[in-house]
Amino acid sequence: MKLLQVLLDDQYSFKGIKEKRLIARAILLNEHNEICLEHLYGDDAFGHRDYYETPGGGIEENESLIDGLKREVEEELGYKIKVIQELGLVIDNYNLIARENYNYYFLAKVIGSGQKHQTLFEQKMIKSRQFYSLEDAIKKYEDMQNELVGALVKQRELPILYLIRDQKILEAIAKPKK
Repeated sequence: MKLLQVLLDDQYSFKGIKEKRLIARAILLNEHNEICLEHLYGDDAFGHRDYYETPGGGIEENESLIDGLKREVEEELGYKIKVIQELGLVIDNYNLIARENYNYYFLAKVIGSGQKHQTLFEQKMIKSRQFYSLEDAIKKYEDMQNELVGALVKQRELPILYLIRDQKILEAIAKPKK
C-alpha cells in the first residue's frame, strides 16, 4: 500500500516507542456515497476529546487488514461492508502511550447489517455516528479541535478526505462500469 504520510506527535512529550500497532480504517460509504464519521467526546488520559474519526481499529494476530477492517466496522457500527479500494498508509505516533500506528485506509461500502459489539471505551466515548457528504465531512475536520489527540487525528485524517475530493474518487465509483 502506498505510504501517504508520516506524522509526528507534537501534542505530548516523547517517551519513546514501545509498541507498533496495525490499524485498518474505513472511509465508509452508505448508499448515497456519504461518509460515516464517529464523534468522540469525553475526557480520559489524552485530555478532552471532541473530534471526529473514521471507523476502524487494531488488527489482531494472524488477521488480514481486510478481515480486521470488516470485523472492526461490524463490532463498532453493526455494518457488513465491502472493501472497494485501498487509499493508502499513514504512520503516526501517540507519544502519551509510546505507540507508533500504521493506519491502513480503505474505501468501503455498507452492504448490510451485522452484529454490533462495542468495547466499554467505545460505549463511553463515541457520542454519535453519522453519515455526511464529503464536503460536510471535510468541514467537520477543518473545524475540529487543534490540540491534544484531536489535533493528531485531524492531521492524520483530513488529508485522506482531501485525497478523495481531489482525485474525484467518489465520482469515479458512482459512474456505472461499461
